[in-house]
Amino acid sequence: MSDPRLTLIRDGVAAAHLEGVVEADAYAPLTPMRCIAATAAIRKAPNAASEQQDQLAYGEAFDVLARDGAFCFGQASRDGYVGWVEAADLAPGHLAPTHWVSALSTLVFTRPDLKSATAMSLTLNSLVRIEQAEGRFVKAAGAGWIFEGHLTPIAIYEADPVAVASRFAGAPYLWGGRQCGGLDCSGLLQQASYACAMPSARDTDMQAALGRAVSREDLQRGDLVFWKGHVGLMADAETLLHANAHHMATETESLARAIARIEVAGVGAPVGYRRV
Repeated sequence: MSDPRLTLIRDGVAAAHLEGVVEADAYAPLTPMRCIAATAAIRKAPNAASEQQDQLAYGEAFDVLARDGAFCFGQASRDGYVGWVEAADLAPGHLAPTHWVSALSTLVFTRPDLKSATAMSLTLNSLVRIEQAEGRFVKAAGAGWIFEGHLTPIAIYEADPVAVASRFAGAPYLWGGRQCGGLDCSGLLQQASYACAMPSARDTDMQAALGRAVSREDLQRGDLVFWKGHVGLMADAETLLHANAHHMATETESLARAIARIEVAGVGAPVGYRRV
């Protein structure tokens, strides 16, 4: 069966590119959109109280199949997740980015002046198209002025996912989140991976297929530890870095302590160790 988290179909109507792939009553073309909010929740149902399952960051593409009131049903281009996004957080068309936000977060100013008003704050891995430069600021199309030192050109990336993930230390735990203001375990891994030009699925069961299996005795920096419904990154052979609901934050702790605590909580032992 097709994974509903990744298959764009609703009420018997599927995306046109799925014709011959999934069974549907009809197939429809998609409307290309992009996120114009700092972040936008991808929800399970078309209402603001519904569970957040993922997030779009500014500039990311979202292809829309249908609309229900104030919400659009579609699929995030970057990680393939399907769900509902508020229409007010989207704008028509895709905008090819020239840069990505390489700081943990950056402010968007209304003018190329640090004393000017701010329009929003963008999180790591947001995507922007630069159209003008003035002094130390560059103008992102549709957004505003950003300090150039917080942006990196597309095709230039970081090399150490653990170093990236470490910047989120202390960030609050948020189910479905993937930003410095709140993120979950798989969101932390995804953000660290994106900053290093490494693809990453959204949920832990999808991420568990990354790389190759290794043993606990062979763990090293950058390896992944999976439990049922949870993932963390090894900062070194003995130390785990993870966003978790026990601390309600992104924290580091000894792997041995985490294994013992999580097992006592009823989740069980790790189900796999992976090296990407």
